[in-house]
Amino acid sequence: MLEDFLIILNNLYDTERLGVAIGKISQVGDCICLNGNLGAGKTTLAQAIALGLEVPPHCYVTSPSFVMMHEYSGRIPLYHMDFYRLYDSGDIIDLGFEEYFYLDGLTVIEWSERATDILPEGRLAIEIKQKGEEQRSVHFFTENEALARRYRKMLFNFRKTI
Repeated sequence: MLEDFLIILNNLYDTERLGVAIGKISQVGDCICLNGNLGAGKTTLAQAIALGLEVPPHCYVTSPSFVMMHEYSGRIPLYHMDFYRLYDSGDIIDLGFEEYFYLDGLTVIEWSERATDILPEGRLAIEIKQKGEEQRSVHFFTENEALARRYRKMLFNFRKTI
């Protein structure tokens, strides 16, 4: 379990490196939930995850807060969702978004706490908190042991480089 795994990112460069590392080890069917206050860095981390998935640089990854979802082609498809403007899981079901959780790509969801009751059990939750202008604390949670092992190794190696 990664319930107590915490990383402190000192700057934007660290955030980008973490996202790329996450994207590189992500696999088909993974679901990553990004939570934190406005301005915490959820979209920045999602952009870096896209780089790690080899989404072409000309496909600029933007926050899907108004359209709710963007899809990008990379090593595996990226389904980038934002539930900020949705009320609860009923809204997500009405839009048909829960189907994407089980497709052949990586689902990254900002503001996922609005729909925890319909999210895959094997998801990785990442809580981002601002600690200063650029510094962030990033806390990782999962109940899926296989996912925990994969991400624990990546996070251990990443932690040694910051």
